[in-house]
Amino acid sequence: MQHNLNYHGPHCPFLLSADFANLERDTQMINTSNADWFHVDVMDGMFVPNISFGFPVIKAVKKHCKKPLDVHLMIVDPDRYIQQFRDAGADYISVHLEACPHLHRTLQLIKSTGAKAGVAINPHTPVSLLRDVLHDIDLVCMMSVNPGFGGQKFIEHTYSKVSELREMIDEKNTGTLIEIDGGVDLKNAGKLIAAGADVLVAGNTVFHLKIPLLPSNN
Repeated sequence: MQHNLNYHGPHCPFLLSADFANLERDTQMINTSNADWFHVDVMDGMFVPNISFGFPVIKAVKKHCKKPLDVHLMIVDPDRYIQQFRDAGADYISVHLEACPHLHRTLQLIKSTGAKAGVAINPHTPVSLLRDVLHDIDLVCMMSVNPGFGGQKFIEHTYSKVSELREMIDEKNTGTLIEIDGGVDLKNAGKLIAAGADVLVAGNTVFHLKIPLLPSNN
């Protein structure tokens, strides 16, 4: 997932755009593709104006998926549920900086479960707020749309934020991955990778068959 300018498609399809009536089928499609992870958006109707799935769906997907589950919590007070999401099968757990008044404590809680710790930031949140905890973050999920709904238009300011964060990561040598979530398609994927992104999340582009995922080489 490192800076591959020969990028052929999204590395991390998100399940919110899958066909829920054929979730096992779509999960198997990702299993046999060149995608690296499954991205799962969890929404509570409070932090964002939408509600998605929770533990039962994640457990069901985990039974069939052969790749890591990247769980993005768009919820208030995520500390209450960290262990439950880990028990449901999450390999990466990302919480929103905006929802965590004690972010360092939350990151340590995630790591204590054995999961990788991620921090998501909204489009208006400056990356400089991550500087003091960057060494505790395995993954930064940078929102390139306002969180809560799929199919939104990509926010162009994201490119400069990616470059700024990449410079900070390289300066501190933390090895933190940069993930882009929202409005990713074939038109901006290459530019995002060139700016320093490692992981691209896409849903509509994959599941609505705008592009095919490549077969896995495994």
